[in-house]
Amino acid sequence: MFVALDEGPAHPRFPGAGFITIPELSWRRIETAHDAVRTGQRARAEFLQSGTRNLEARLPLRAAQPDPFHTFAGRTTVGQKLHGRITEPVPSGVFVQATDAIEVLVHLRELTSTPVASPPDAVRAGDDTTVAVTGIDRERRRPAPSRQQNPPPGHQSPSAGLSHANTSEHLNT
Repeated sequence: MFVALDEGPAHPRFPGAGFITIPELSWRRIETAHDAVRTGQRARAEFLQSGTRNLEARLPLRAAQPDPFHTFAGRTTVGQKLHGRITEPVPSGVFVQATDAIEVLVHLRELTSTPVASPPDAVRAGDDTTVAVTGIDRERRRPAPSRQQNPPPGHQSPSAGLSHANTSEHLNT
């Protein structure tokens, strides 16, 4: 989406314009730009870069907002159960809305204790479910959830000691 800049590098065809890609609009997974912002809305964004080919300012709007994954990872422990709703089945598993801003991918092999060919064989979008956290990879910003496994008490995630990484990668990419 193009945005009018109060200040910053000039765009060759659209002076005073910047550009924000959909993944950079919000920490939440969104389908369209209008899921995160509205026309005419004022916002503060961090300058990412200026494109050399088209001279547009790249602005990650979400960089000006706290990363909800850091809060999630700090409050979530291995073995903790998360209650959520299945938002979307994909060929490799299903997304579960664990918090308002965090969706976790439960891989197909973790959906049930018996093998299934595809997610609809086990669950449907909109179903409520409970998953156990079997690990948290802070560097890649990904929790490891399972509907069928509960780690033994006192088990530590191999990456539990990693520091918070500030990456632009999405949780569910």
